[in-house]
Amino acid sequence: MIVVAVTRFLAGAFLANAVPHGTAALRGREFPSPFATPPGVGLSSPRENAAWSLTNLVVGTALLLAVRRRAGSPAWAAAGATLMGGFLGWWFAPARREARLLAVPLER
Repeated sequence: MIVVAVTRFLAGAFLANAVPHGTAALRGREFPSPFATPPGVGLSSPRENAAWSLTNLVVGTALLLAVRRRAGSPAWAAAGATLMGGFLGWWFAPARREARLLAVPLER
């Protein structure tokens, strides 16, 4: 039961992380990703963000499919998505605040 909950939690986190990278890629904007220099801080190209979004979608979907027939609450996936969203907001808040203070757009 714990393994199912953790798997669903991680699936929700991966799926939530796919959204900002996918939307940045679709808009043709640079956005921080693990492939940037420095990782998670520098900006990655739209192509890199599309690849990272697709990777997150594949991993999240695979995790959900792995436990789809198991007992347990899907609320764990929602919890993972919610916590990932909160973490991403916390992580990127200083960069957005600094960009606002400098009157420089975050995306190029």
